[in-house]
Amino acid sequence: MTQRIVELLAPAGNLEKLKVTVSYGCDAVYLGGEKFGLRSAADNFINSELAEGVKFAHDRSVKVYVVLNSFLYDRDLKELPEFLIFLEKVRVDAVIISDLGVLKTVKELTNIPIHLSTQASCLNVEAGKLWKKMGVKRLILGREVSIAEASKIKKATGLEIELFIHGSLCMAYSGNCVISNYTMGRDSNRGGCAHNCRFEYSLDFKDKKENSFFMSSKDLMGIAQVPEFFSHGIDSVKVEGRMKTHLYVGTITKAYKRAISHYEKNASLSPAMIAELEGELRKVSHRDYTEGNLTKRADEYSIFDKREHLDVDYMFVGQVVETKMGEHILMEVRNPFFQNDQLELLPFSEKEKTFKAFPLENILGEVVEKAHPGMLVKLPYVEGVENLNLIRGRSL
Repeated sequence: MTQRIVELLAPAGNLEKLKVTVSYGCDAVYLGGEKFGLRSAADNFINSELAEGVKFAHDRSVKVYVVLNSFLYDRDLKELPEFLIFLEKVRVDAVIISDLGVLKTVKELTNIPIHLSTQASCLNVEAGKLWKKMGVKRLILGREVSIAEASKIKKATGLEIELFIHGSLCMAYSGNCVISNYTMGRDSNRGGCAHNCRFEYSLDFKDKKENSFFMSSKDLMGIAQVPEFFSHGIDSVKVEGRMKTHLYVGTITKAYKRAISHYEKNASLSPAMIAELEGELRKVSHRDYTEGNLTKRADEYSIFDKREHLDVDYMFVGQVVETKMGEHILMEVRNPFFQNDQLELLPFSEKEKTFKAFPLENILGEVVEKAHPGMLVKLPYVEGVENLNLIRGRSL
């Protein structure tokens, strides 16, 4: 039995996704309000949703961290105190900051624990010690740091350490990039990134020209490194993806929870189990995968030299909203599918269950040939189904 416990921290782009990822087993979620974060294009949370989300999570012993990691101007700081007072009232478990002015304001007005965002580019022991003196409880280290280097920083500072384990990677130094500022007037460090690094560029050499996606990175996947996160004493592993789909957050959360829970109980992960979980992680939309800097320095093989595409074998067809034991599943449709299609139910902890969409009925009990987004449909009952379960199907 290993004595270490590693927190699985998952993204919550909106209230629905929070309920999905909590139900699929995360230990904590991170989310953003309407302002002060770096994902302005995400749905984010109005205050009433944030309060409901905190209650939903806390009722299930899941922590909630709120991102305040944008770099703020004075006009922004004037609006921050009211939001901080609200966050303390609803009892969020921490805020994630990168701006020194935000840190000072949080400390002066609240007792909310402070986590340092990866945007602050903390990569070494001395920086970690300085942030500790300033009142930071946890360091979310830059993606340039390896697991072993993170362990050294933890031992030297005594602070909690959080590292990214899965999701999109940025080619810029800890996400500090101004390309979209320059090309489109959108500030990537204030939530407006246009993802210019994913574009195809024309490179002009003396003797030739060529087109390349030379700034685009592969996606991070660290499922095989779960044992190293444990052995190096990392406190929290973080999944990127507040703007990703319900199916993405549910699938990723479930896979990593299985890996972490299995290692907690057995102090090992077999190659067969790793291969199985990697297969699950490939069923959601992703670029080619890389280990990033987790165990060795990222090199030219971490570049995603292809055009962006969303070709995946599986799609999110819907979410269970009601079950009637032994009779049917009531599901809200998110993507179209046909009667007799093979579907897969994703239970919260058990293995996936395949079943046929027959009969396929509308809410009135009438047989339909095709389910359209927004419909409520009745599907055959599947043993073990629960409300909020996700259902996926083969892409059309």
